[in-house]
Amino acid sequence: MNHGQQAIASVYRSYIREIGRLPHVYLRRVFRLKAEDDCRAALLNKCDDLRTGKLKRVLKARLLLSSTDFRLISGQTIQQVRAANNGNHQSFNRILDLAYGRVGRLRWELMEPLLSDPNAPLPPPIIPGKESSRPPVYSQELTALLTSGLARRKRPLVPGDLSFPPILPQRADPNSSDAQILGPFSKRREVNARWKYFRQEWKKVLPPLQISVSPSREVGDEGSDLGTLAAVRKIGFDGTTVLEELVQLTTKPKNASGAFLPRRWLRRRYQELLGRLPILTFISACEDMKTKKSGGFSVSLAPNALKARNQGRPLPCATDDDVAWNQKYPASR
Repeated sequence: MNHGQQAIASVYRSYIREIGRLPHVYLRRVFRLKAEDDCRAALLNKCDDLRTGKLKRVLKARLLLSSTDFRLISGQTIQQVRAANNGNHQSFNRILDLAYGRVGRLRWELMEPLLSDPNAPLPPPIIPGKESSRPPVYSQELTALLTSGLARRKRPLVPGDLSFPPILPQRADPNSSDAQILGPFSKRREVNARWKYFRQEWKKVLPPLQISVSPSREVGDEGSDLGTLAAVRKIGFDGTTVLEELVQLTTKPKNASGAFLPRRWLRRRYQELLGRLPILTFISACEDMKTKKSGGFSVSLAPNALKARNQGRPLPCATDDDVAWNQKYPASR
């Protein structure tokens, strides 16, 4: 074993020791696989410079489990790493985001199936005869996520933004006065603008772990439920109990091996994670029979979720009594 292999083996052993201190089984399983992939990639690399770069990234990932400022600090002892690992909520939130697909490669794997709709018809090309000029297709799942404030880091979109992106000038509408005065907008620029808007907006979406199905409330609809289950796409962690186990950790954490992590502190971290984890639910058409609405997708959060302050619930509309009270007792400025 040469010096490079010894260095990688040493990093791997340190990585595994840090992972073994994580409080729950799922986190340990995810980061153990990540450690194996990262160290194997560094080991199989033939170029010394590239291997060194990969090794530094692995070291940074290892220290991210316990570093207070997310930097690779030279000379930091394992005791200092462990001390930080026992109380830094920013680092703990970061590893939760990595493990549950809020950031990183898993996030892309969760979002990729939602970026297309195999059952939707292809839109006509904007430039006649150019197949590459077809506009992007917003799937029903992606549309529900984009138009919900619970699944976005920024403000939600309105349905009109999907059909006519706001980055397009009014001139792009052939019926607008700008188009009649200035002439038609460039079709190639319109294609580029629509795809640019599609890419920049889906990247602001927090992907769901799976697509849930709301059971039918009508009696005697077993066949309809089977058809609904077959129609809903399977993505991410469908067929597993990852989401259910995560919700249980917000009520009564168990199987926690971290000796110095209080249960209340852990519940808080997982409740914050649920605030960044939208639940996408398919509602069948028969369930909305009374409201005369067709089936579709809804976005919600788990009951124990803690939302970020900038995504807080909006204030209710003022009633007539509230208006009368404010007029009678105006606020002092």
